[in-house]
Amino acid sequence: MVKYPLLSRALARSQFRWFYFGRTISLFGSAMTPVALAFAVLQSPGGQHLLGFVLAAEILPHLAMLLIGGSLADRYRRDKLIQLSNIGSGATQAGVAAVVLLHDNPLWIFPFAIANGVLGALTSPAMRGIVPELVDPANIKQANSLLSASRSAAKIVGPSVAGVLVATVGGGWGIALDAASFFIASACMSPVRIPAAPIAPRTSLVAEMREGWSYFRQRKWIWSITVTFTVLNLIQMGVWQVLGPIIAAKTFGSAGWGLALGMKSVGLLLASLVVLRLPIRRPLCASVLGMAPNGIPMIALGQSSLLLYLLGSSFVAGLGQTFAGIGWDTSLQKAVPRDKLSRVMAIDEFGSYIAIPVGEMLATPLAGAFGYSAIATIGGIAFIVVSLLPLAQRQVRSTTMEQIDVLG
Repeated sequence: MVKYPLLSRALARSQFRWFYFGRTISLFGSAMTPVALAFAVLQSPGGQHLLGFVLAAEILPHLAMLLIGGSLADRYRRDKLIQLSNIGSGATQAGVAAVVLLHDNPLWIFPFAIANGVLGALTSPAMRGIVPELVDPANIKQANSLLSASRSAAKIVGPSVAGVLVATVGGGWGIALDAASFFIASACMSPVRIPAAPIAPRTSLVAEMREGWSYFRQRKWIWSITVTFTVLNLIQMGVWQVLGPIIAAKTFGSAGWGLALGMKSVGLLLASLVVLRLPIRRPLCASVLGMAPNGIPMIALGQSSLLLYLLGSSFVAGLGQTFAGIGWDTSLQKAVPRDKLSRVMAIDEFGSYIAIPVGEMLATPLAGAFGYSAIATIGGIAFIVVSLLPLAQRQVRSTTMEQIDVLG
């Protein structure tokens, strides 16, 4: 009989092992696509103007379908939904790869991008909701830590591999590998049989969406943190994603910016490995405190600090962000009933992401009016303050991992 050490006890369940292997392969494939697709679009006629629209063609349908995806994941078997969605995503990514490899009109990418957004909305709530059905309750944190480690490693390795492919054989092959990774992930889901019986649909899909919303809004500890993430994502995507590269180009250069992103990814990976071995005593508190350090690199950008300060603060931000993500997912998965979990997580994800386009659109005009340094600095300070606001609730401050299930 195989013995599993503490750090991998979640892998003792074959159901989770197959899911984890498939998810890891898919994550590494998907981590290559942003770089490969960006260069492929930019190299086409009018690519600079098309790239933003291509990205929007995926994120907007994703947001529009996310709440429906959460209801479907609670209504039907999550394992089959993930398996079928992976097949669909593999097919759409294969279509994108064909357009790129054949040097066809890049406008043909749009229908595939829209389909990818819809399929992602169907997959994401099921992915987050299936974990408690694949491992014992005591091992949910370890399972989330393993998934977080794979996601962080993919963010480090994937873009580098994609860069090599773009420079040698072309970005289309990176997208083709992503398509293949989805098909492999679907095959890995074949042996997975969730132990819980599927919930028989008793009401309409709209009624079930309302039920999920009612559960969500009645629990202040959930919606208050989701609202916090809404504001944090608005700030971070505007300051870090949009203004960050612009400020870097005027100060320490693109190479330094790449190092900063790499240091954050290293922090994400290291923290995932640490959480495998160390307990999170108060997961909600960890979720809130873990996000606060992400404001420090923004302040460093705004103050034109030394590159070394930016690298160090980016590393710390990555550490904290991992604790925040694992603590939050574990809290929801342990507290929310399984028959409502995907709906609640879909609402959480929708609320967290809905303001991202606003932050991306406002960042440059505000920086032009008040100065790049001022907006980055104010954004970093506001980020830290907002991230700590949920600590005003006693439930968030003091609820332990052992007590988290009573919050549901």
